[in-house]
Amino acid sequence: MATEPLERARQEFLAALTEAGSDPARVEAVRVRFAGRRSGLLRELEDALKTLPREDRPGYGKALNELKKLIEERLTAAQRAAEDAGTKRQVLDVTLPGRRPVTGALHPVTLVRREIEEIFLRMGYSVADGPEVEDDWHNFGALNMPPDHPARDSQDTFFLKDGLLLRTHTSPVQIHSMETMPLPIRIIIPGRVYRRDSDLRHSPMFHQVEGLVVGEGITFGNLKATLEAFVRVLFDPRLAVRFRPSFFPFTEPSAEVDITCVLCLGAGCGMCSGSGWIEILGAGMVDPRVLSACKLDPSCVSGFAFGCGLDRVALLKYRLPDLRLLFSGDERLLRQFEGVAR
Repeated sequence: MATEPLERARQEFLAALTEAGSDPARVEAVRVRFAGRRSGLLRELEDALKTLPREDRPGYGKALNELKKLIEERLTAAQRAAEDAGTKRQVLDVTLPGRRPVTGALHPVTLVRREIEEIFLRMGYSVADGPEVEDDWHNFGALNMPPDHPARDSQDTFFLKDGLLLRTHTSPVQIHSMETMPLPIRIIIPGRVYRRDSDLRHSPMFHQVEGLVVGEGITFGNLKATLEAFVRVLFDPRLAVRFRPSFFPFTEPSAEVDITCVLCLGAGCGMCSGSGWIEILGAGMVDPRVLSACKLDPSCVSGFAFGCGLDRVALLKYRLPDLRLLFSGDERLLRQFEGVAR
């Protein structure tokens, strides 16, 4: 009869499945042998249907479908039984050593921030903080930036409702401190700041650290000595430091501070564009109008202020090629700093 091969296949399948028992590997071998898509026995029996006489095909097809259903049901049951048996065989050995949890690493900006804080704490400074959402007076007005100042442009500043904005620098904390703290003041202010800027060297959110010293008899010489000591401890004691005249609305006189290139030590390289110098800080003596805005008498007290970008410092200190790496969230970057604790 035409259906005899189907009956033989059924008997062979049941015998093979019984022999496989609850061994997952042997059950899988039975599945491949009988129900494999490319070379299984069912595939061969399906191909045989095409060669049968027309009058034998209906009976053969019906028996073939019944065999398929039987094989599918029995295989499913056998696979579940094999999984259950494997689960029962698993034994918990409490004497085995535990798996150590995966630990993270501090971000390069965090490392730099903590190192800078540590340097200035040793110099007698304290760490100040303030709100990231500011009003116009503390972010611009008290810092000697009139209403028509370019820094107020909406293309540079994230303005909010009710006259508020996201601070564009950490300088507003200087104003808060001069308004509320007793003299003398000696603080650094690390924190996040925001500007509408995004390219290879800029991010709309970045990190700054500023310093402020206010008291009687504070001079530019005090500023120069402080910053020279700071950058040499932070980077390399061999570095030279130079001050170039500059302009900032809130300091007078003002200066840009350069250091010897940390990579080539002044020989000239791609990082410093062959000049041997890298700009690192902006600084100057607190403008008398800023002191007056904070109800301090410029004839009695003076002060200096300075600031730098923590992200830029991290780029220089750790030889990173692109500022955007610091904001990428790439774990490969962070893994490089495992074990570097501050």
